[in-house]
Amino acid sequence: MPTPDAPLILASASPRRRELLRNAGLRFRVIPSQTAEEVRPGEAPHDYVRRTALDKARAVAGDHPAAWILAADTIVEIDGQILGKPRDEADGRRMLGLLSGRQHRVMTAFVVLGAEHQVEHLVERLVTSTVRFKPLSEVQIGAYLASGEPADKAGAYAIQGRGRALVADIQGSYTNVVGLPMDEVLACLQALGIQTPPADPVGKAS
Repeated sequence: MPTPDAPLILASASPRRRELLRNAGLRFRVIPSQTAEEVRPGEAPHDYVRRTALDKARAVAGDHPAAWILAADTIVEIDGQILGKPRDEADGRRMLGLLSGRQHRVMTAFVVLGAEHQVEHLVERLVTSTVRFKPLSEVQIGAYLASGEPADKAGAYAIQGRGRALVADIQGSYTNVVGLPMDEVLACLQALGIQTPPADPVGKAS
């Protein structure tokens, strides 16, 4: 097992996850995983997101056995359908139309992995938040798509950006919807003895 003071590596290119960790005062390196994110036939949303997070962690851990690896994957799910990043504007319009006036779930699976001497020391969690959208008109959807914000976001919206205006309410962790449930992540790091700064709890929606 890596020591508590071993380096922490974020296996993600997400600027949102980087910002959340930095805001929590954590010190870490960023080494994005190149893992393909494809849903297997018949794979349930919660199984997919957990598998993908673990695949990301393992892909980076192989080259950094003396470090702790933090990896995560976030999906939007509605009616059993996974909404990833939109392929194009038409796909974004379809997703926002599905979410309009309805509740959906945002799932983030995260993994903290130490793989020293080819022996895995693993903590994994799945956190789910429920988000309800306001009813959206075609004009509202078109204006939001034109902003460019939905292009690289799961479910075609960003809760921390202009997309907040589309949301009626959130039940659960706000930072989970952003991309990383920080209360749960910090608790896992602390349980492993990894140094984390003292801070007020973060991430719960009011």
